This record gives sequence, C-alpha cells and structure tokens, in this order.
Amino acid sequence: MSAWIIFLIISLVCFVIEIYTPTMFFLNFVIAGIVCSLLGLFTENYNILIPIFTILSILFILFLRPLLNINPNREKKHYFESQYIGKTGTAITDINAFSGRLKIYDEDWEARTVNEESSTISKGSKVKIISHNDLTMFVEKKGKK
Repeated sequence: MSAWIIFLIISLVCFVIEIYTPTMFFLNFVIAGIVCSLLGLFTENYNILIPIFTILSILFILFLRPLLNINPNREKKHYFESQYIGKTGTAITDINAFSGRLKIYDEDWEARTVNEESSTISKGSKVKIISHNDLTMFVEKKGKK
C-alpha cells in the first residue's frame, strides 16, 4: 500500500476520533497526517515520513493547540449564582462561620457567615446570600432586629 494512503487513513481515523472527543488534541495528528500524505506522493520512504509525522505532531501540539484553545485563562463561572446571590432565605438552624443551614425556594442549603468575626445568626432569622462555594452559601443577616 502506498505511503500517502496510509497517512491519509491515519488522518481520517484521527479526524473521526476528534469529532467524538472535542479536545482539539487529535486535530494535530490530522494536520500532520495530511502533510505526510502529501509528502508521500513524492517519496515512499517511511524512514523519512514517520519522523516527519512525529516531529510535526509534537510541534502542532506545542504551538497550534494553544492557539486553538479559545481563552484558556477564562474564569470558571457558576451559572446558578444569579439565581441565589442577593436573595433572601431563612435560617433553619443557628448559622455561624463553621456550621448552619438555610432554606430558600423550599431547598435546604449548608450555610456559613461571611467571615469568622460575624456574630451567630439565630434560627428563624432572614438572611441575605452573599456568595457560595460549591454547595455552601455564605450569608449575612438581613436588616437589624
């Protein structure tokens, strides 16, 4: 079988894998395979084509992949933040910096005060949600009683 056909098959297999795993990793092998397939039209020497394929794959992984990765330093967003931040809930236990529970929208959440210096929020008090970390809401007492 001709060298250009083998590298074209490698490219197609890597392309199919890339379609099913959208990581932009196998695309580097697709491009290197296409280049080697074109070079395979001029030479059948695998001692030349395989190192070229390897070198191109490594170079594309190092230099092309960061260009294709759109905004890699993007901050992780929590999409349910807007649903809870700034809303009012009810303390169903005493809430301090280390423990507590609150109820909002008929949901029971783990709760903590915003900082350790905050006083304990008593059971039944209305609280305002300031932020969250995973499944823990950080709150402050709503209004002064």
